[in-house]
Amino acid sequence: MNSKFLKSGHIKLYKRENSNYWQMKIKLPRQKSLRSSTGTKILKDAEKIALKYYSSLIKKNNINFKKSQPVFKKIHLVETADLNKKEIEYILNESKKYIKFNKSKIKKINILEGRTIFNLFFEDSTRTRTSFEVAAKRLGADIINVSVRDSSINKGETLLDTMTTINSMNPDILIVRHPEEGISKKISSIVEASVINAGDGSHEHPTQALLDALTIKNKFKKFSKLKIAICGDILHSRVARSNIIILSKLGAKINVIGPKEWLPKNIKKFPVNIFTEMKKGLYNCDVVMMLRIQKERIVGKIMPNQKSYFKKYGLDYNKLKYAKKNAFVMHPGPMNRGFEIDSKLADDVTRSLIQEQVAMGVAIRMACLEIIINNRDRFIND
Repeated sequence: MNSKFLKSGHIKLYKRENSNYWQMKIKLPRQKSLRSSTGTKILKDAEKIALKYYSSLIKKNNINFKKSQPVFKKIHLVETADLNKKEIEYILNESKKYIKFNKSKIKKINILEGRTIFNLFFEDSTRTRTSFEVAAKRLGADIINVSVRDSSINKGETLLDTMTTINSMNPDILIVRHPEEGISKKISSIVEASVINAGDGSHEHPTQALLDALTIKNKFKKFSKLKIAICGDILHSRVARSNIIILSKLGAKINVIGPKEWLPKNIKKFPVNIFTEMKKGLYNCDVVMMLRIQKERIVGKIMPNQKSYFKKYGLDYNKLKYAKKNAFVMHPGPMNRGFEIDSKLADDVTRSLIQEQVAMGVAIRMACLEIIINNRDRFIND
């Protein structure tokens, strides 16, 4: 069945195999879908007929759509460095409606019906992949999961060949996780689909930083007077890099804490305060964000064992006392309990925002998918 969407998905034109005429389906807010034949075999004529009917329904039902253009007008989300403060705030504000929506009994809205989204994960990541999958399905999109184990790259096909093949299937969005830094930006320049970076090496992880910002905003309402500590392997962490950029643009003060070997050489170029001791770095902080540690990067290299690392840099109740009295704890997951963070502290709902981060992740990704699809309709498809 051939189909085309107009007006951010409110109009669907389609032609069944056994019919010569284009049909239209129109869905307005809080209204039942209306289906009818356009009475024409020509797509351009069908578009004119559908748009005219759509306009008459809006006038008849006195429906007012926002006339202003969105603040975020991009069709890709690949680097937090590309986002300004107003764009970040716009994405966070658009996510608010989905926080409430995801707590409702019926968690399905078909605003992305007929859209195709590919989850392209060349690294393992159950949490991020699943979060995007849930977000896409709740919006009514068709989601296809592709893992490296299933990819023809394992059989010798180049990444460019794979992207070209997938591009030929006319997807709307590609969600890409890959170990190579900057690969999402490269892919966005060779495909017609929109690209969302779900993590590229040690470079960036935009939606993780956005969901962390949404979690903090949901708790504190503003960023201007907040002090946030990011602790662990700053050098290799895409989460740290993206959070430093996002949270500092929103107005928070950032402390980075970790072994000197894990501090990037250019760290002084970032808007952060630098510490190698937890006591000084956590002082007067509102939020303590722990990072996931690759054990092979530390044992026998920076520290003799995991116990030594936890004693100096692992977060427990004693070290948390250095921060503000009611400071909250965050972690992007999955956690190495007893290595990066004390297990009881991680599960303490009065201090830990870790489970809330998971919930905010679905909301922020639903908003990003909706915004990007709408931008494609506004600036490309219509």
